[in-house]
Amino acid sequence: MLANLFSVELWERFSFYGMQGILLYYMYYSVTDGGLGIDIAVATSLVGAYGGGVYLSTILAAWLADRVLGSERVLFYSAAVVMLGHIALAVLPGTPGLAAGLIMIALGSGGVKANATSLVGTLYAEKDERRDAGFSIFYMGINLGALVGPLLTGLAQVELGFHYGFGLAAVGMAIGLVQYGMTRKYLPETAHEVANPLPKQQYLKVGIYAAAAVVAIVLAVVFGILSAGNLAVVMAAVAILAAVAYFVIILGSKKVNKLERRRVYSFMPLFIASAAFWALFQQQFTVVALYADTSLNRTIFGWTMPPSWVQSINPIFIIIFAAVFAAVWTKLGDRQPSSPLKFALGLAVMGLAFLAFIPFSGGGPNSTPLMALVGILLLFTFAELFISPIGLSVATKLAPEVFRTQMVALFFLSVSLGTTLAGWLAQFYNPETEVSYFLFSGGTAIVLGIALAAGTPAIKKLMSGVR
Repeated sequence: MLANLFSVELWERFSFYGMQGILLYYMYYSVTDGGLGIDIAVATSLVGAYGGGVYLSTILAAWLADRVLGSERVLFYSAAVVMLGHIALAVLPGTPGLAAGLIMIALGSGGVKANATSLVGTLYAEKDERRDAGFSIFYMGINLGALVGPLLTGLAQVELGFHYGFGLAAVGMAIGLVQYGMTRKYLPETAHEVANPLPKQQYLKVGIYAAAAVVAIVLAVVFGILSAGNLAVVMAAVAILAAVAYFVIILGSKKVNKLERRRVYSFMPLFIASAAFWALFQQQFTVVALYADTSLNRTIFGWTMPPSWVQSINPIFIIIFAAVFAAVWTKLGDRQPSSPLKFALGLAVMGLAFLAFIPFSGGGPNSTPLMALVGILLLFTFAELFISPIGLSVATKLAPEVFRTQMVALFFLSVSLGTTLAGWLAQFYNPETEVSYFLFSGGTAIVLGIALAAGTPAIKKLMSGVR
């Protein structure tokens, strides 16, 4: 079943990253170039807010999985919503198509992310040493889709236009949806279970709360409280509040025993470290995307590579090195570094990646050699492999039984916060601030990595036997 989930996630990531590879350019390119002509600072902020919304929606999806439908059904319905979102971007013109498409993709992708990860977790026992390796292999499937998606949609965008690129993403999601529909019955019985069923007498109350939330959002937009300019800040605040609320609910639940509660406490510093990591890593779709369009020399033997193709460099390295990392963790077994120490190493390497931009700063348009950015993105990859698949794995290992999927959602909340910050931070980047921007970002990550490494023994004690 790992192979089936691997393949389904591949197609979903093909569509997701294929669309995201051209999204920023669609926003800020001029109308004559097929774009919407949105201000660059607003466009990067919107990309960050959208990305944060994807991970924020994992809360709703996880709650539906644990309380109402089960992970398997939520995954199927979410994939259908993602496909509809890509279709909206492909066929609806202007900002209405942008808004409708991004809202549906954000909601649907959150459901796919949280529940696909949770389903992989059901394939392994709690202390099975193959778990980290299994998640690393699953993560390689994600990156196969992330590799091919930007290449094909970027080429379609250059040759035919943005809407053809979005249409290709819709086709990819449709293939994944059909495949999952054919294999879903073979999942373990636990995949179909509802871990903590919501009493039917509470359905009406929950429906009223949901309707009130939708009305509140609509009114905030109508009266200008929520706008394109402040969306990223609002999304970051919501992510922080949601994380705090989630920790309070889980820790206060009578269904969580003392051992499980200690493990939840151990997850808190990992949550913070994850948010910091993603605030830098997700700048691939904001600062690095801008850098590729303006500062990178993309000419290869007289041919100019589409800037979106840069988004496929990291997945290439993931495909190469994910299996290597998985083999190393399997070979080391119980001698491998603990999860907190892996997080610390990931933060430090991510910091080094940002510092590596500094020698090439200030060189002017199209001055940075392509191989220089390839080397920097290799550091991005190593940092990612220390944190992302490990974060997915440790979230399932530390999760209380009745909050299995929602603990995964907590990890994705850290990604939501970091992704939103990646869009917000991009407003401070420009050719004049490059050196100070990269120095501050990289230095901060390294300091946080050192601090986490120092706190690893205390965190391991709280983890109570989980590595």
